[in-house]
Amino acid sequence: MNEAYFDVLIIGCGVSGLASAIKLAEEGHKIGIVTREKDPKISNTLYAQGGIIFPKENDLNLVQDIYKASAKTNYDEAALNLATSGRKILSELLLDKVKTEFEKSEEGEFLYTKESAHSEPRILYRGDYTGKEIQISLLNYLKDKNRFPNVTLLTAHTAIDLLTPLHQGKSLQERYEELKVVGAYVFNQEQNRVDKIIAKSVILATGGIGSLYLHHTNSESARGDGHAMAKRAGAVITNMEFIQFHPTTFYDRSTHRRFLISEAVRGEGGILINSKGEAFMEKYHPDRELAPRDVVARAIVEETIGTRHECVYLDITHKSEEWIKNRFPTIYKHCLEANIDITKSPIPVVPAAHYTCGGVKVDLSGRTTLKNLYAVGEVSCSGLHGANRLASTSLLEGLVSGYQAAEKIIDELPLIATYEANQINDWRDGRLESEDALIEQDWLTLRQTMWNYVGISRTSNRLKRADAMFSELFIEIQKFYQGAKLKDSLIGLRNAVEVGYLVLNSSSRNSESIGCFYRE
Repeated sequence: MNEAYFDVLIIGCGVSGLASAIKLAEEGHKIGIVTREKDPKISNTLYAQGGIIFPKENDLNLVQDIYKASAKTNYDEAALNLATSGRKILSELLLDKVKTEFEKSEEGEFLYTKESAHSEPRILYRGDYTGKEIQISLLNYLKDKNRFPNVTLLTAHTAIDLLTPLHQGKSLQERYEELKVVGAYVFNQEQNRVDKIIAKSVILATGGIGSLYLHHTNSESARGDGHAMAKRAGAVITNMEFIQFHPTTFYDRSTHRRFLISEAVRGEGGILINSKGEAFMEKYHPDRELAPRDVVARAIVEETIGTRHECVYLDITHKSEEWIKNRFPTIYKHCLEANIDITKSPIPVVPAAHYTCGGVKVDLSGRTTLKNLYAVGEVSCSGLHGANRLASTSLLEGLVSGYQAAEKIIDELPLIATYEANQINDWRDGRLESEDALIEQDWLTLRQTMWNYVGISRTSNRLKRADAMFSELFIEIQKFYQGAKLKDSLIGLRNAVEVGYLVLNSSSRNSESIGCFYRE
C-alpha cells in the first residue's frame, strides 16, 4: 500500500474544489486533488450552461429572490453571505486571476441575462457553455507548475472512505480521541491499488447525486460518493429529500445523461407548448415559463399525461436565426445533430434530475460536524437553497464556498498536527472478481427505482415499494462489496445505494409538499 501526505486533500475537481485549491496553493500549502475521472475537466461544472450570478454590492434583492425560490425555507444568513461576498470573490478569482471570459457588449460592458424566479438580469454567461468556460479557466490556472509546484492532481483516483482514528485506527486508545478526519483511502484505477492518503484537512467537493436517477443532467461522477463517505464517517446529512429536477432537457432515449436545454432559453423568451401546439404555463403559474423550476417540471409532467405524449416542446423560433445561433451555439449544434433545427422547429423536452439541495451539513465556512472535514459546493448543505434552488446560484455557491472554506482552513492549519499513517490500518482488499454484468444490473435497478418511486412526485405507496427494493439491494451489495476486488463502478454502487436510502428516508419523514419536494 502506498502512502502520501498533504496539508489538504480535496476530493472533487469542479468549481468549488478548484476554488479551494487555488486559494490554499497560493499560501504555499501542499495540496492533493483527487478525481475519479481520467480527464479533470469532467465535472458537473463542465455541463453547466446558463450562467453565474454576479451580485451587486450587498445585493439584498438577491437574498429576497433566493428566499422566494426556496418556498421561504432557506437559511437567511447563507443567502446574505452569498449576496455580500459573491461579487468580491467572483471578481478576484474568475475575472482578475484566471481570466474567465464572459459575454460583453461592443463597448466592453458585461452582458447580463435573467432566469427563472430572478427579479432582474444579474447573470453573467458565456454563450450556452458558461460552466465549461469557468472549469477550463480555473483548471488551466491551477495546472501551471511554475506557479503551483505544490499541487498534485490525482486523476483516475476514486476516494473510497474517509479516515478517522475511531473507525480505522490500529490502537484501541484511538477510539477515545476526538472524532476527526485525517485523510482517505483512495483507489488508484490504473494501478489497481488502494493508497492511504493522510491530510491535516479534507475537503469534500464531490458534487450531487443526479446520476442515481435514470434520467439526469449531471456528470456520471455525481453518484453521492461524498455524501456516503461523510455519512459512514459520522457527519450529519440533511435535506436529502429536496432533489431539483430541471424542467427542460433534450428528449432522447439513447442515454441516462440527458443534454440540458438551459434555463436561459426560457429566460430569453422561449415558450413551452404541448403536443397540440398549445402554450400551457399560464395555467400553472402567473410567471409562466419563468416560474420556479419545480412548478415548471410538474407542469410538463401534467401536460405529458394529459396529452398522452412523451414530451412537450420549447419554442424559440420567434427569435432571429442569427441571434439563436450566437446565443445558444452548443444547444443549436446538439439539436442539429439530432436533426432538429431550433431556428425553425421547437425542441422536444422533458424533466430530469438536476441538483441536490441537501447534503453534508456545514456552517458558512464549509465546516462539517466532523473535525478537519469540510464540504463545499453541491455536496454540502448550508441552508442556502432550502427546499428549492434559485437558478444560477450553483456556480456562485461553489466558488464562494470553496474560497471561504480555504480561508478558514488557512487559519486552522498551523494548529493541526499531521497524523501518522502507521496509526491507521492498511486497506484489506477482497479476493473475488466483481462481475461487470452484476454491477451494471444493480445500477440499472437502483436508477429505475429512484426514477419511478423517489422522483418528481412521491407517494406513500411508491416510497414503500422503494424501501422494499432498496432493503434487498442494500444487503446484496454490501455482501458483494466486502468480498470483492475493488473497481470504480463497485465503489460508486456501494455509495449510491446508501445515498438512495438517505433520499428515501428523508422523503418518508416529510409529508409536506414544499419547494422541489412533492408528495401526492
